Amino acid sequence: MRRSNARKINRVDNKSKTMESANLQYRPSRSSHRSPNRNSSKSKSRIFCYTSIMFVIAFLCYVFVFSSHVRFSVKRKYGIVIDGGSTGTRIHVFEYEVRNGVPAYDFGDKGLVSMRVNPGLSAYAEKPEMASESVGKLVEFGKQNVPQEYWSSTEIRLMATAGMRLLDSGVQEKILEVCRGVLRDSGLKFMDDWASVISGSDEGLYAWVIANYALGTLGSDPLQTTGIIELGGASAQVTFVSDEPMPPEYSRTIKFRNFTYRIYSHSLLQFGQNVAFDLLQESLVARGHHQAPESVKLMDPCSPRGYPHNLMSLKLSPSSFLDRTRHLSSLYPSGNFSECRSASLSLLQKGKESCPYKSCYIGSTFMPKLQGNFLATENFFYTSRFFGLPPKAFLSDLMAAGKSFCEEDWSSLKSKHPSLQEEDLHRYCFSSAYILALLHDSLGIALDDDRIGYANQVENIPLDWALGAFILQSTAELDKEHSGWFANMFSEDSLILLLFFAFFILVMFTAWYVSKWRKPQLKTVYDLEKGKYIVTRVGRCS
Repeated sequence: MRRSNARKINRVDNKSKTMESANLQYRPSRSSHRSPNRNSSKSKSRIFCYTSIMFVIAFLCYVFVFSSHVRFSVKRKYGIVIDGGSTGTRIHVFEYEVRNGVPAYDFGDKGLVSMRVNPGLSAYAEKPEMASESVGKLVEFGKQNVPQEYWSSTEIRLMATAGMRLLDSGVQEKILEVCRGVLRDSGLKFMDDWASVISGSDEGLYAWVIANYALGTLGSDPLQTTGIIELGGASAQVTFVSDEPMPPEYSRTIKFRNFTYRIYSHSLLQFGQNVAFDLLQESLVARGHHQAPESVKLMDPCSPRGYPHNLMSLKLSPSSFLDRTRHLSSLYPSGNFSECRSASLSLLQKGKESCPYKSCYIGSTFMPKLQGNFLATENFFYTSRFFGLPPKAFLSDLMAAGKSFCEEDWSSLKSKHPSLQEEDLHRYCFSSAYILALLHDSLGIALDDDRIGYANQVENIPLDWALGAFILQSTAELDKEHSGWFANMFSEDSLILLLFFAFFILVMFTAWYVSKWRKPQLKTVYDLEKGKYIVTRVGRCS
């Protein structure tokens, strides 16, 4: 009986040991024998994730450093503009800096040098090949003022104005092609379409830009800007910000910084001071031919008494030239300011009856009502300066000075102004009367209106349209460069910086991998003796 009981007890003990052993083997198998493929894939995922994060961080650092490099860099640059005017051709050589991505101009003696040659390009209409000599002189002057290492990156542009606009398109193109040949061989940066005849509205727009840049109003509220009225030799330009509806051909829109400007700009071709004076002289001769008998003198109210007219020197059309022998040998200078002003107004109002718009101030040309302040430049300024008027003189002051000049004897005027050439001195009677007819009688500016200032420069900045053209062109070029910032990041200039960051990524990855290798690998197992899970260190190669 006892033996049978003993066997039962032993049988139970063996059975419990077997069950305990089975339990001990089952538990650690879940924690210590995991799939090697699963561990390997997780490890690779971690490596890929960490590498990607480091690459993104490094790339962002590179972008930040590159943009900072652009933002805080200072570049020296040059640009050249050739102004093909009606009476002469002038070159402007600009030296400027790009600071923090923004151009910083110096239009004083350090940042701007100029040279002029006579005559204008339009004088070569009969012999276009002769234009190469004058343009060649200007190009050599430009190259002397630009360091040779900058020649290939210095843009040179030729922009001809009213004198060339008066020529037939075929003649224009012949003269321009001669100029292009000189510019192509200059060693400076040039493209064929950079030599052109610009429109009058462009000329006015560029003058508006430089005036408002000089006044500090470019890049601010459009209502605070100043309009421009130019009186050149062959044309007059009127440009100002207007909120009135305008036909598309008279409206220009430009963007500068955060502001958009809607501008009226138009050129009055043949209403420049010199051309208008010649047209008036011709009309006097023509009127005398049709209305006056040969025994009556042709009256010239725009010339002081005693002025010795010479019809041979007048710039008349071929028909008038042939007819002049049928008149007296000279015009009779009467020196009458009021009549000269009336004759000027008739010239300005010619064609008004065919105006297709609600109102036309000059001829058949659309023009909105003048708004804001204005600067009157070029021959407006030269005339007011000749009469000793202040920059903000009223038109009534100019009228009084012009009337006194016109009514004075020519010999007395010559003795008062011995340094002036007779041709220049002679025209001040006409120019004063013409300005009154243009600004007051045509555009409606009151005689005591203080909105008009006469100037050819503001501070030390000359109000030359070529400077305005350079501002718009250079800022547009910089905008193009900044718009391609991503491509610039991988240009030759940034290659060293890019290699540095590649090396930085490699060092970071190596340091991370070494730290991971040296770091002990831990594993959780079940200790049979202690009857619990423990964390232990294991070899990497096991």
